[in-house]
Amino acid sequence: MLRRGIYAIVDRDACAAADLDPERTAAAFLAAPLAALQLRAKQADDRSLLRLARALAPLCRAAGVPFVVNDRVDLARLAAADGAHVGQDDLPPREARALLGPDALLGLSTHSTAQVEAAAGEPVDYLGFGPVFATRTKTRADPVVGLAGLRRAAAATRHPLVAIGGIGLDDLPAVRAAGAHAVALVAALLEGGEPGRRIREAVERFGGD
Repeated sequence: MLRRGIYAIVDRDACAAADLDPERTAAAFLAAPLAALQLRAKQADDRSLLRLARALAPLCRAAGVPFVVNDRVDLARLAAADGAHVGQDDLPPREARALLGPDALLGLSTHSTAQVEAAAGEPVDYLGFGPVFATRTKTRADPVVGLAGLRRAAAATRHPLVAIGGIGLDDLPAVRAAGAHAVALVAALLEGGEPGRRIREAVERFGGD
């Protein structure tokens, strides 16, 4: 089962925009206790993504943090990642599970209560849900669900929910109170060019069990 806490996303494009190296950013994130660390690189070619995934996998292993590759189940396997995260238009969860095996961590993005309910029978370990607020890191984001939508989704599923989308550090207590098992952060962890300080603050604000 996915741990409760901060689900840090190393987004290669967001790191480049902030003039940060993704591998060093991942290392800074891993100094804090995380629910998981995901690599997202929408614009990367396969070789670059695989190279970066293979660099991050041992860092996560040494830190005892599950490492997940976004979208690319094939590259997750090649990089010996702990799992993958797929979207509504990616490889279906059952096919992803068949490739990853029974012990891998598999997440599925959802954007409405209907999608959350439809995922009830899928072989996934957690559901991403959002965007909770307006997001800056996706060019074609789905409609904002808000805290009320997050509450409805949490009540409609047995799967742990990972809230995502436009969430700032100040929002973390309210997002957790609305039913999030974990919170995925991207831009909020890069502000000020100090990912190590931001991740520590995020973990503190989200709170423990």
